Amino acid sequence: MVRDKVFKRSIRKLRIRNKIRGTSERPRLTIFKSNKNIFVQIIDDTKGFTLCSVSTLEKELKDLKGKPNKETAKKVAALLVERALAKGIKKIVFDRNGYRYHGVVKEFADKCRENGLEF
Repeated sequence: MVRDKVFKRSIRKLRIRNKIRGTSERPRLTIFKSNKNIFVQIIDDTKGFTLCSVSTLEKELKDLKGKPNKETAKKVAALLVERALAKGIKKIVFDRNGYRYHGVVKEFADKCRENGLEF
């Protein structure tokens, strides 16, 4: 059962990644959520370089560790947008990484749009 769920997500992930590429003008924003944490990165795929990243393991978000819920997603998004705008990144391509677009992923994306990222 669990193996099937993971396998289906990996198939969706590959299908999405065949269509999405991050460039210097529009880097790729990817999200990964585990049972306890949320990790997000902005990646330039042409150079193979991570431009900025945020996770719930960082000192600023230490109190949110172990709680990958909608409120955590909003706070992670706010910090990511702050770092991205500081580096001059305004337009991105969103990679949901095989996850369905609801719940934590939707809240994260909505908060990023609300704070100034365009995708």
